[in-house]
Amino acid sequence: MTTPIRSQYLRIKRQHPGAILLFRLGDFYETFDQDAEIVSRELQIALTSREMGKGDRRPLAGIPFHSLDNYLGKLIKGGYKVAICEQIEDTKNSKGLLDRKVVRVVTPGTVDVDLVLEEGVNNYLVSVIIDGNIAGLAYTDVTTGTHISVTQLPTDSLLEEIDRLNPAEILVSSDESERFGLKTCTTVSKDSFTLEASRQSLLKLLGVITLDGYGCEELPMALQAAGGLIHYLRENQQGLLNSIAGLTTYSTNDFMVLDSQTRRNLELFQGGRWGDASFSLIATLNITKTPMGSRLLRRWLSQPLLDSAEITSRLDVVGWFLSLSTIRQKTFTLLKRISDLERLIDRVRTGRVIPRELVALGISLNAINELRDFFNKTDESNAIDWLVKRLQQSVRCDEIACLITSSINDDPGYLGDGLVIKDGFSGELDEVRQVSRDTKGFIAALESQEISKTGIRNLKIGYNKIFGYYIEVTRSNLGKVPMNYERRQTLTGAERFTTLELRRLEELIANAKESIETIEKALFRQICQRVSEAFSEILEVAHTVAHVDVFASFAEAAERYGYERPQLDNSGVIEIKGGRHPIIEPQLSPGTFVTNDTFLSIDEEQIHIITGPNMSGKSTYLRQVALIILMAQIGSFVPAQLARIGIVDRIFTRVGLQDDLATGRSTFMVEMVETANILNNATKKSFVVLDEIGRGTSTYDGLSIAQAVVEHLHDNSRLGCRTLFATHYHELTKLADTFAKVRNYNVSVIEESGRVVFLHQIIPGGTDKSYGVHVAQLAGLPYEVVTRAKCILEDLENGSGKMPFIKNLLLGNLRGIQPALFPLHKEILEELGRLDVQNMTPIDSINALHSLKEMLEKEKQ
Repeated sequence: MTTPIRSQYLRIKRQHPGAILLFRLGDFYETFDQDAEIVSRELQIALTSREMGKGDRRPLAGIPFHSLDNYLGKLIKGGYKVAICEQIEDTKNSKGLLDRKVVRVVTPGTVDVDLVLEEGVNNYLVSVIIDGNIAGLAYTDVTTGTHISVTQLPTDSLLEEIDRLNPAEILVSSDESERFGLKTCTTVSKDSFTLEASRQSLLKLLGVITLDGYGCEELPMALQAAGGLIHYLRENQQGLLNSIAGLTTYSTNDFMVLDSQTRRNLELFQGGRWGDASFSLIATLNITKTPMGSRLLRRWLSQPLLDSAEITSRLDVVGWFLSLSTIRQKTFTLLKRISDLERLIDRVRTGRVIPRELVALGISLNAINELRDFFNKTDESNAIDWLVKRLQQSVRCDEIACLITSSINDDPGYLGDGLVIKDGFSGELDEVRQVSRDTKGFIAALESQEISKTGIRNLKIGYNKIFGYYIEVTRSNLGKVPMNYERRQTLTGAERFTTLELRRLEELIANAKESIETIEKALFRQICQRVSEAFSEILEVAHTVAHVDVFASFAEAAERYGYERPQLDNSGVIEIKGGRHPIIEPQLSPGTFVTNDTFLSIDEEQIHIITGPNMSGKSTYLRQVALIILMAQIGSFVPAQLARIGIVDRIFTRVGLQDDLATGRSTFMVEMVETANILNNATKKSFVVLDEIGRGTSTYDGLSIAQAVVEHLHDNSRLGCRTLFATHYHELTKLADTFAKVRNYNVSVIEESGRVVFLHQIIPGGTDKSYGVHVAQLAGLPYEVVTRAKCILEDLENGSGKMPFIKNLLLGNLRGIQPALFPLHKEILEELGRLDVQNMTPIDSINALHSLKEMLEKEKQ
């Protein structure tokens, strides 16, 4: 290690102070100083040191260049930003220190390493700018060759949209980083977001003179967000701009809104106690065969539609696939042969594709051609005409498939090893290969010629890496060696020579190997260039394949689980017959899940008050209704005998006990914040699920809040939304007598020999029992505890409130199960009655207890 190299390293490091600098030196990427310590620790590789002059030793850690992706992925997963510094001069053309520069900076939102990327999940890079009540947002996935998508929205809706996207990295301007407070934020200069610079960046990227055709010219904040994103890519990885396929403007008003709480409560992507993805809605519905289909399904689940016509169009295709099982299975067979076209074509366009990936691209395109031809031959294909037409536009894909099939070996090696390009594709390459393959023949011919000329019968021509080709003659025949033989090496029993003719042959062979590598690399680049020219067509056909995959998957799920087609309209009705929970039902034995009906109407039955014991199925019922609505509005068939869904603009859920330790919020505070969000943002078209509102505080406080919430949902002119309200406050059932659109329902229970049997059936009417003690018994509480609880419950139910219970407790009249806390002493009881418990401090309580103890001791005396 020399001082000039270290100086070069330090100079480049100063230009990228926030990144780990991987500095290319020959076959290794080296790191120094603190970077070396981090790399050694994170990658579990040896930390060494080198002297940098005058006894100054510095930490050093290196990784092989051929293992870069593996190590890079680990660093990015660890949350680090990595700058990759390459040699930009050829060693053959430079005598001094090679010039180096950073060729790319890899961050969580720009990473293209398989180790980091999930196959069926988008890796979004999001850019955000805020100005008062309006925000601009832009996002893209640089690994899939997608568009930059932009929107302008109210600031108070921004976090919900970010949460929906679940980005790998968020770009914010320097003056907004603290305000945002998100762990994945990357601070970018505010100058990157200026309006005019952003507009010019977009015009240049898209190659147009106006943005009018993209629908964003009048959305300045959206333009600025896009400008910040483009600037960031240009600064870090210029080549990634080639991955951008175009620009799309969208509005969050076109889709149902699902906040993070609702997505979590409905277990759309993760479920169960530990957040297991296998117990989620996507796990139930995701029977897709391609990564593109899986990613599209995720987007649909997070953005249910509001347009009944578009939903109907989706349902028509699902119905077509469902009715034609043979066609569906053939479609799945072809889909299985299709690789991740979006990421493959992106790697081609950015120059990162390897031969095996190009072969996979060719196989995929051939499978798509078969799929198109198969659909063309299918009768009664009206429902999928629009998909078939999109596939028919892939004529250029046929040409690309033929090009790849005719040029690349089915099992290619690494580029440059001579095994990538097929024989017959290039006459020039075939000629040079012939020379290389005939090496043994040339050598054998020369050896035979030299034996004949010299008369040395045991003369042989050999090769080693140090001396190259040589003629070997034993010591006994050295007298026959011609004058034109030049001595190369002396061995114990022989001498090795070379000749002018042998050197020429050696040069020809060496040049052939080098020529094969040069020609093959050039041909591969040309093929990739031609494939890249069809980037837009391949990307479009990839999107069409994703749609086919999701529709076929929905149809397969419908047949597998017995789903029916829902009816969508703009009424205020939700009517479900024989509804089932799509996540829980597949986990049970066939036919054992108890179905339930639902009827809600903004004009008749707006709010259902649902009472019943814990563990009886109330929460399952609440979630299943919400899931059926969501499934219907993404275009899926639903788990019900009949479902009529009046379009829902937003699903709200307030379910489960949950505190927020990070912000110091109690369980009750979290519950109230989420309830406030519902009351402040719901509309007449919303669907609201409320489970046990008010349980985190005193009974009277909780009951008061719960009743006030129901009244507000019923009476507020902006609301009036369809609501399922589960509660243990049986007093709320009286609201049905006062409010016209409130109805009571309960979960039916049978009592047998002191035990309860939950029927999981939602029936009309209220209930006044919660069966909490019975649930405690089922949970395994000790027998003594359960027995004692039953006695206390009976006393409470027979009394008129708290005071009779306390009186009996003090008198020791609780059926002899437990001795009285105090014997009968009038003075002590009077003193207890005078205590102002609500306003006592801890020290007051201790003093009062001490006083009572002294009174008791005096009585005993």
